[in-house]
Amino acid sequence: MSCTALLRRLPRVALRARSLFPTTTAARSLSDEVDFYTGFKTEDVVLRREERQAEIKEQYPDVGKLERFGRYVAAILPKYVQDVRITSSQELEILIHPEGIIPVMGMLRDHTNAQFKSLMEITAVDVPSREYRFELIYCLLSHHYNSRCIVKTYTDELTPVDSLTPIYKAADWGEREVWDMYGVYFAGHPDLRRILTDYGFQGHPQRKDFPLTGYTEVRYDNELGRIVYEPVEVAQEFRRFELDTPWELFPKHRETPAHLLEQGEEEVKEEK
Repeated sequence: MSCTALLRRLPRVALRARSLFPTTTAARSLSDEVDFYTGFKTEDVVLRREERQAEIKEQYPDVGKLERFGRYVAAILPKYVQDVRITSSQELEILIHPEGIIPVMGMLRDHTNAQFKSLMEITAVDVPSREYRFELIYCLLSHHYNSRCIVKTYTDELTPVDSLTPIYKAADWGEREVWDMYGVYFAGHPDLRRILTDYGFQGHPQRKDFPLTGYTEVRYDNELGRIVYEPVEVAQEFRRFELDTPWELFPKHRETPAHLLEQGEEEVKEEK
């Protein structure tokens, strides 16, 4: 059979395939009216809403479908999903155990009803008072359903977290930035090195316990003809802190010092 005859028969073959294998509308539950998750027992999943609601003019995205999707994810992955909630900005947040990063993110990327194939951002938050001080935040985007999802997990200074580079190529530089700024180690990363600071930099600047002056200072040495790294030396005159503001914020309502009040009373008595 020639190529021309084969190409002519392709539309007919496609029509026959559609008649033999009809597509269901339930596969697009986030965008169609058919609800895919009603057939699952998701009533036991607790989904929280933040009390403070942001002022949003448009009701976008469909928060009801995001809630049902969050309950569905928690129902099929109960081992890893610890909490699901809708934020004040009408975004879906999924809080997971650190060991569930690969399974949960793989499901969100490959599942027919999710298809979060774009990793938009990786960031972290440092709270030293917590047992697991670092909170990792992954922002996902589904172009197919025009929806966003935020996945959060936690770790400490010594516990490594699985790298997402086998699933999302965009996680390469994002994980390097979190490692550089916070010191969170990602196991399995192909090239985990600093990306924002210098190679000889000490510490991680975004940690709450990192000093504002840092540990080293940089200057150009004329004799050596190169840049020199030295320990930070703060002169004594820079160590004196004045807590009073030098600006007159409310001059008409400021408190008068006690010695000036006493001096004014004495002057009034002398005038009398």
